[in-house]
Amino acid sequence: MNIKMDKNYYFSDEVYMLNNYETLAELLFPDITKTPEDYENIYPPRPLREGARVTRFAPSPTGYLHIGGLFGALTDVLTARATGGVSFLRIEDTDKKREIDDGVSAIIEGFRAFGVEFDEGVTGFGTEKGDYGPYTQSRRAEIYQTIAKSLVKKGLAYPCFCTSDELSAMRDEQENSGALIRGYFGKWAKCRNLTLDEIKKNLADGKPWTLRFRSDGSDDKKVIFDDIIRGKIEMPENTIDEVILKSDGIPTYHFAHVCDDHFMRTTHVIRGEEWISSTPKHIALFKACGYKVPKYAHTPQVMKLDGDDGNKRKLSKRKDPEAAVSYFVEKGIPKESLIEYLLTLLNSNFEDWRRANPGANVFSFPFNLKKMSSSGCLFDLVKLTDISKNIISEMNGETVLARTLEWAETYDKELFDLMDRDRAYTLGILSIDRDCPKPRKDIAMWSQVKDYIPYFYDELYHPEYFLPGSVTSEDAKAIIDKYIEIYDENDDKDAWFAKIKDMCAPLGFTPNVKEYKKNPELFKGHVGDVSSVIRVAVTSRTNTPDLCSIMKLLGRDKVIKRLKTFREEI
Repeated sequence: MNIKMDKNYYFSDEVYMLNNYETLAELLFPDITKTPEDYENIYPPRPLREGARVTRFAPSPTGYLHIGGLFGALTDVLTARATGGVSFLRIEDTDKKREIDDGVSAIIEGFRAFGVEFDEGVTGFGTEKGDYGPYTQSRRAEIYQTIAKSLVKKGLAYPCFCTSDELSAMRDEQENSGALIRGYFGKWAKCRNLTLDEIKKNLADGKPWTLRFRSDGSDDKKVIFDDIIRGKIEMPENTIDEVILKSDGIPTYHFAHVCDDHFMRTTHVIRGEEWISSTPKHIALFKACGYKVPKYAHTPQVMKLDGDDGNKRKLSKRKDPEAAVSYFVEKGIPKESLIEYLLTLLNSNFEDWRRANPGANVFSFPFNLKKMSSSGCLFDLVKLTDISKNIISEMNGETVLARTLEWAETYDKELFDLMDRDRAYTLGILSIDRDCPKPRKDIAMWSQVKDYIPYFYDELYHPEYFLPGSVTSEDAKAIIDKYIEIYDENDDKDAWFAKIKDMCAPLGFTPNVKEYKKNPELFKGHVGDVSSVIRVAVTSRTNTPDLCSIMKLLGRDKVIKRLKTFREEI
């Protein structure tokens, strides 16, 4: 390897070069005494069985947890679990300009709210678990500088003293000249061939510097790697001398994650498709450091339909409230529902598995990266709602009560106070039409409970007086009068409905719906119309859970009062 040490002469003497690299490394990193071998001993290969995958989710604390982040994290956790491996959460906080206060807690709470648990990594603000930490990049500066120093010793990295103005002028020149590749390379890499004396002078003058990777990539060569989701990908080699340490000694993302993934023994890097273009430079850095290149899997973006034109676009933090995981927390979407729905997006065979394993824990699903689609996943709130209705319908009353109270205590104090006032009464409400072969599917999220139960609470109930279907006011009055006569709060469902049917014929209705459909001209209506009048009178709704159970909970006095008021108002 020839390194130009002055303007007119190339030195090829290996010993001379190595001595200069050693000298330069000590100049740049005088306080770094550890070696890469020290860290190899601190972070040995993980004692896992063959085939076990080690995955990581590595967000930056720059805002709320995005639904795409939950999508990616779930992919990491399921991949590790399916192979008996390890998943860990790493916080990549090297970009302090974009970091927000307590951004870590927002991420952790987002995962906790939906039951996504990592085996290792950051567990809260300033807390973590696992033997391969610290799991926060800002606490790993010595590791990065140790590896950076070793790269300088091998002639694979060099200091760059270019100012921001010089770099801006370089970019303008490249743009104006129509350069196909833009960045710090070739004739634009002004500091690549500085002599040792020139570097010493710059350092003595106190000039700030960054450390750049000395790329040996070539325009006419290709990098080929197998993406687990997308198959074989072929791209041009990296030719850019990327910055790997900033002027404050903090690493760039590209360098930090390479060091971290090696020492944390990551086997599979699962990340969004937007990182495909960076893969050649990452592979080059892995190889320059002497590390084994991990397997890559680039996941599709989470999309949504944009308006009525059928076009898809990426979920936007600015435009779409559902882009934030906190949106689903605030709405009260059960964690099981969102995870279940995301799995329908992650693996095409999940729904078949769920039908065959209706009671199984979702995390026991045999997830397979190869069954992920390479195209964008369409996030469908309607389908999520349907899934959530099914999941909540299978919960017993105690669970629904507990989960609703937990949500309402934070997001709807009025609802919480009403439900908490008499929990036995509330449990009775939420237990109607549950624990039966065909439970009702009225609730998709805890924020809908308030609208589901208002007729049980005087504070929430606002009666509406209307006639259901084609029933006349005179017939409705007759139905109410007759029902008040026969109403017995002690009747069970069968006795209650038998009385409703017995009312029909004397009032001109038929107890047989099929008979009415066959000869509608012979009757004023059928038994469903009769019960609808009573339902509207008691609840102001045409569709409710079992009416007999509702009236038992309301009590005789309240039921009679509502019946009489309805009769008067119509």
